Amino acid sequence: RDVTFGYRPGAPVLEHLDLSIPATGYTSIVGASGSGKSTVLQLLLRFEDPSGGAVLYDGEDIREADYGSLLKQAGIVFQDTILFEGTIRDNIAIGKPGATDGEIEKAARAAGIHEAILRLPDGYETAVQHQGDNLSGGQRQRVALARALVREPRILFLDEATSALDPDTERAVNETVRSLASERAVVSVTHRLAYAAQSDRIVVLDGGRVAESGSHRELMARG
Repeated sequence: RDVTFGYRPGAPVLEHLDLSIPATGYTSIVGASGSGKSTVLQLLLRFEDPSGGAVLYDGEDIREADYGSLLKQAGIVFQDTILFEGTIRDNIAIGKPGATDGEIEKAARAAGIHEAILRLPDGYETAVQHQGDNLSGGQRQRVALARALVREPRILFLDEATSALDPDTERAVNETVRSLASERAVVSVTHRLAYAAQSDRIVVLDGGRVAESGSHRELMARG
């Protein structure tokens, strides 16, 4: 609500930004480089606080909320997937320490990676080598998605999460993400307009403000 923010004094990235995101559904945030889309994501996760205005969840200022509570209800997948030394099971469970085998497998199924894991030599006990060199790019990204989903987040944030994938894998991951949006809010920052077009709602940023928003069909109708 009326958010202004800049990383340096006198150089605002966002100016008087008003933006509402529904509690369920797939929202894509698009815009040219420097338009402020990744900054919006940082503010939504409270990696930064606005210098003016407020970020609110359910009408409550995020600065007044318990930060741990916000993080428990959020999952995030970045463009650069980080996998750690350990098994695939370990890497998924990082999202929820103490997760049961059933919870881990449920998350893997939701991320579309369960069957691929079972085909690996040691299944879920397969060791991750050199940050995932023994997995394909699509498999690494789906493990990261499963890690976010094992938290059962109310909000799933994606920061250019599929842009490094080949077209077929990117299409498959996007279909998975789209199916998840019926039960939670999915907020995707992307420059890939073809995939943003598949979301329920597109927010177009320009110069730190919302230039327009709506479904792909609505935006095309407006020219």
